[in-house]
Amino acid sequence: MLQYRFDGPEDAPVLVIGPSLGTTWHMWDRQIPELSQHWRIFRYDLPGHGGAPAHPAVAVTDLADRLLATLDSVGVQRFGYAGCAIGGAVGADLALRHPHRVAALALVAASPRFGSADEFRQRGVIVRSNGLEPIARTSPERWFTPGFAAAQPAIVEWAVQMVRTTDPGCYIASCEALAAFDIRTELPRIGVPTLVLVGAEDKVTGPAEARTLVAGIPDARLALVPGASHLAPVEQPGAVTDLLLMHFSTSWQDTQASIPVPPSPGFAAPFAPVVPVAEIASAIEVPDTSSTGRSDRYDRGMKVRREVLGDAHVDAETAASDGFTDDFQELLTRYAWGEIWSREGLDRRARSCVSLTAVVASGHLGGLAQHVRAALRNGLTPVEIKEVLLQTAVYCGVPAAGAAFEIAQSVIQEETTPPA
Repeated sequence: MLQYRFDGPEDAPVLVIGPSLGTTWHMWDRQIPELSQHWRIFRYDLPGHGGAPAHPAVAVTDLADRLLATLDSVGVQRFGYAGCAIGGAVGADLALRHPHRVAALALVAASPRFGSADEFRQRGVIVRSNGLEPIARTSPERWFTPGFAAAQPAIVEWAVQMVRTTDPGCYIASCEALAAFDIRTELPRIGVPTLVLVGAEDKVTGPAEARTLVAGIPDARLALVPGASHLAPVEQPGAVTDLLLMHFSTSWQDTQASIPVPPSPGFAAPFAPVVPVAEIASAIEVPDTSSTGRSDRYDRGMKVRREVLGDAHVDAETAASDGFTDDFQELLTRYAWGEIWSREGLDRRARSCVSLTAVVASGHLGGLAQHVRAALRNGLTPVEIKEVLLQTAVYCGVPAAGAAFEIAQSVIQEETTPPA
């Protein structure tokens, strides 16, 4: 179950609103006065955010299932949905797996695939090693335009505090959820009326990602909000409220009487009036990620190999392969990753411990750096990696362990140092 609150009349249609990673339901505070005049607003917090119970969810589908269970518990069956970033991913998943529940959809600062899996797993490594303070310090530059950050320091500090009060384990789990999220080939199956809303200056999930959503979702509309970055509902509340009012008032698919389009709300100081720009994006070709025709073990192995070692490392190894080494790369992927690393007998943390020990014991230290990076991505902390290497000093010899410590120290410093 998720932490939630209601606003608005009890007999009105329900509009569910989802937050972005590192924020709470308060990121939507400026939209509530207007929206709650027309709908019963249901806001929720992600696990471990805003004081919510810290029960991590490592998949977007898990978050969506928890949300549905929470809505079921309060008797809500059909609803409109608006979500920002990971909150948008939850909405897209609901529209794909439970279309009968979603009356209309708004995806804010969303994407069919959020950056790269490496990026989010690296963020998880930094949080596991340093806590959330590095993420909190860099949030303003990701979330707001420079002009807004300079003019509204109190709001920026309020947003940073949302990150600081988040449970680190739940934040890391949400990073894992975003790393695995990819619905590019499924967009045509979203059949509910959809608005894709994005800040024109969003550098995280910007207009390019928004246009990919619009190109893939049948009859979706794109709204660009000038003067806004990633947290457009906070930076340009009036414009975002106006767009949501128009979309849900005119696109709601339900048997209830049509809700009249409300007049455009005013823009409260200190935010300057911004006229939202809506457009239909031109078609964008969605990458073809259909099956390669390889065996199931190969496909499973490639998935695990990328999750453990990272896309950049795997791409470099496969790009360097040629006719002489292709068969070995396929054997490695199918056997090591598709059979052994995919077995359920040990979790990935345990397998990393075994791999680190085996590499040191065999003296094959040339591969140790990649296994240290994999261990960090699999959830081992630097302290735990140190304990594994101390164990190897006893059973594999001090010289081997000393060389391993030197390699591991360099990798850990590189991987866990927050960006400047």
